[in-house]
Amino acid sequence: MRTEAIDRQWRARYLLLAPHRLGFFLAMLVLVASAAWWALVQLDRVSVAVVLPYATSPTLVHAAVMTFGFMPLFFCGFLFTAVPKWLRVEPIAAPLLVVPLGMQALGWLLWVVGVHLHLAVGLAGLALAWSGLARTTWLFWRLVWRSAEDDQLHARTVGLACLIGCTSLAGLLASLVVGAQALALACVLNGLWGFVVVVFVTVAHRMIPFFTSSGMPFINAWRPFWALGVMLGAAVFECVAVWVEIDGPLHGPMAPVWMLARAVVELAGGAVLLWLARVWALVHHLGNRLLVMLHIGFVWLGLALGLGGVAQLLGLVHDAPVLSLGSLHALTMGCLSSLMLAMVTRVSCGHSGRAQVADGLVWSLFWLVQLTTVLRILASAQSAWAHWLLLPTAAIWAATMATWGLRLVGWYGRLRPDGRPG
Repeated sequence: MRTEAIDRQWRARYLLLAPHRLGFFLAMLVLVASAAWWALVQLDRVSVAVVLPYATSPTLVHAAVMTFGFMPLFFCGFLFTAVPKWLRVEPIAAPLLVVPLGMQALGWLLWVVGVHLHLAVGLAGLALAWSGLARTTWLFWRLVWRSAEDDQLHARTVGLACLIGCTSLAGLLASLVVGAQALALACVLNGLWGFVVVVFVTVAHRMIPFFTSSGMPFINAWRPFWALGVMLGAAVFECVAVWVEIDGPLHGPMAPVWMLARAVVELAGGAVLLWLARVWALVHHLGNRLLVMLHIGFVWLGLALGLGGVAQLLGLVHDAPVLSLGSLHALTMGCLSSLMLAMVTRVSCGHSGRAQVADGLVWSLFWLVQLTTVLRILASAQSAWAHWLLLPTAAIWAATMATWGLRLVGWYGRLRPDGRPG
């Protein structure tokens, strides 16, 4: 195809040319909308200029949409593009994903709007989002069942994580129906560790050698399977901890024993992951910005576990864990957001016919993500000024995601500049 014959206009129908176009586009809509909404909530908390009504806890709404909202849409866009190649099966056409992915996107937008209108609106959104996630999980498992490939470890691990995600989201919906707020939050955290974290580390373990070989072809990637086991083991432990502490920090004679045991496990796990990150950096030499972004994301995973262990030790002194929100945001903003920015940028560049690099804009946005992570961790400290950090943190985060999202959305609705399909 001649370059001059390529349609340069943005058209909605081009979103159906590949699963990643549709999934990533809808994910960006939910991400940017939820980030802007959370910044508005923070403004409402510190200013009399904005007065928002609340039908349910905005903190729970925020936690749920950040866990189950845009992340599964990014997962679907990537998995239905890459996994058929892993399993050597026919891919699912993007038009068949319109309904389940659209249900998820619409459901999460209703969930955010419902917090200001009526709980029933939010619950309807959750039910819609669950239906879409359950359908995409079914479609994913159909790919696995059709495959005769011997190596299905990564695909089946992702599939199990998706089942945990469906179960956790259903638990969140049921908990809100009966008014069990503590159970609802536990379901969100269970989904975070058992679904989102597991999918991230499994896909990263599978794809890092591919990213390395394409960006630095003379370097042999280091991908031991025991490293995946360590990361999955940490996720399983954190899921267990969620249910042990479902009613809050333990009290009584067993509380110090549990807190000390959790501190030891988290500090040990964090140390191992930081050591792995260091070895990975030495092996890869990190001469590529996208690899640096992936590397820093895994550093944050080790730091998140380590900070969680420190929080438990401090809790032994103060009779309750402190800095636990700092550990949580080191995971979500530091680790998962860094990996999201790197992986989505890499896939978007590769499938749009562009150089698979982090240019100046992406590199700057990445460091803004690091800044917001540090600010959010500082805001988790118990001090008089910590509360005032939340608004600038949320505002910078929203602006960063909007800038990134608008750029990539412009790619998804246009044909590749090199004229190739995809």
